Amino acid sequence: MKKSKVYFSKEISADSLIKIYKALGKELKGKVAVKISTGEPGGHNFLQPNLIAPLIKMINGTIVECNTAYRGRRFSSKEHWKAIKEHGFLDIAPCDILDEFGEIEIPVNNGKHLTCDIVGEHINNYDSILMLSHFKGHAMGGFGGALKNMSIGLASRNGKAYIHSVGMTKNPDEMMASLFDREQDAFIESMADACKAVVDYIKPENILYINVANRLSVNCDCDSNPPEPEMADIGIFASIDPVALDQCCYDAVKNSKDKGKKSLVERMDSLHGIHIVETCEEYGLGTSKYEIIDLDK
Repeated sequence: MKKSKVYFSKEISADSLIKIYKALGKELKGKVAVKISTGEPGGHNFLQPNLIAPLIKMINGTIVECNTAYRGRRFSSKEHWKAIKEHGFLDIAPCDILDEFGEIEIPVNNGKHLTCDIVGEHINNYDSILMLSHFKGHAMGGFGGALKNMSIGLASRNGKAYIHSVGMTKNPDEMMASLFDREQDAFIESMADACKAVVDYIKPENILYINVANRLSVNCDCDSNPPEPEMADIGIFASIDPVALDQCCYDAVKNSKDKGKKSLVERMDSLHGIHIVETCEEYGLGTSKYEIIDLDK
């Protein structure tokens, strides 16, 4: 299979973010959703408003999120809106909680575990999506990048429960009990099922992907008290191929000469995080073969 291009810049800045978006050579059409993590209050590793504001303004985007399945500050729309405001996102762009007023089921065609993905109904208000992801570790998925942002991130509260429980329940409270009964690879594959559903529904030509590899904590932005990063920032990566993008970011951590990478590598590999890349490649969502286009050279 032909290698996918992954664009890279070591510089993590608003200007660099715009530069790497333009390098993709593809314009998102119509009303653009920008999917980020709004971050659990208490945490501070989520992508900062001053970093992403110029890009979102340039593409006239709307920041979108969904509520969480765990009972934190973002479990209810009322509290989630407060978190969005506290974190400064309302100051930079229109924002939308996709599942605030309801959810829809979109089909998973020939998946391994799920028959559908449950996403916020407002997804139908948008023509295209920029998956603007913070690449970091994750306590359940090993790591979070473009594919996790597209699967768990776009799922409604009930949809998150459905993915996490490998299709056993759509109830967030029942989900917590199911976490002890599922197989880890099955959970990772369920995330891949959700990715397949989103790409099939929105269409590949309507989605672009950017990963910002900074503040590389072993835990996700959904953690209200994540450990401080032990390794240095890497840079910004972008591609039209989410499989190549996450593979590239994973490799960048693994191949780093930074001695502080040990905890993050252990977190990624102990939970078989790369399996989401493997499964999404099996589903034809992209290729793990890539070439890096260094925009700093």
